[in-house]
Amino acid sequence: MARKTNLSKAAERIGGAFGRAEVTAHRVAKAGVVAKEELDAISKQIDALKKQLAKTTKKIKKALG
Repeated sequence: MARKTNLSKAAERIGGAFGRAEVTAHRVAKAGVVAKEELDAISKQIDALKKQLAKTTKKIKKALG
């Protein structure tokens, strides 16, 4: 079996580092997508609460006035 040259060893280290970086990048991207979906859901809930508050305010003003 032939011995590995320093160039081959360096290429393995670079390839390994690149692979780890790529996996990390994929995880970060996936987390970003999940965070965006959660933010959209929270935004919809806030809009629903705003509508409910407006209706309640209108009813209270009508009852008092």
